[in-house]
Amino acid sequence: MRFPKTGEALNEVLADLTQAHMVVHQHHWYMLGHRFIKIHFYLDHVMDELAEQQDDVAERLIEINGSPISTFEEVLEKTNIPDRKGDWELSMDEHLQIILDAYKQLKADYEKAIKISADEGDDSTNDMLIGFHTDIEKRIWILAAELGQRPGDGE
Repeated sequence: MRFPKTGEALNEVLADLTQAHMVVHQHHWYMLGHRFIKIHFYLDHVMDELAEQQDDVAERLIEINGSPISTFEEVLEKTNIPDRKGDWELSMDEHLQIILDAYKQLKADYEKAIKISADEGDDSTNDMLIGFHTDIEKRIWILAAELGQRPGDGE
């Protein structure tokens, strides 16, 4: 592999993108409440964005002669995002907080991978990661605002 540390970091990002997608998908199924219509369709868009990032990260891994993780077992082994069953008893805000927490982990993943790819001189990966990091920061802002929080609250 041309950039071995970058490849490992990309697989960590890929694991958390996959898990985050699952978390968003699950919580969008189990939401109830007066904001359901607005939030449900918003989360469809969020899932599309996560899926695009998953695909781009996996393809970049292949481009640098790496092997993207591709099984649930590998995802569960590498993810930093907790898994939990769907729950009808959670409030809309509790569901959104779980999603926001997953996004905060993605932000940390991207920041780590950005540093690693810069250190290894992988400018193309670095550029891609910076763009995705910016997208994640915007999503954090939007989710935090929906919950009445500023983006950096609780960090």
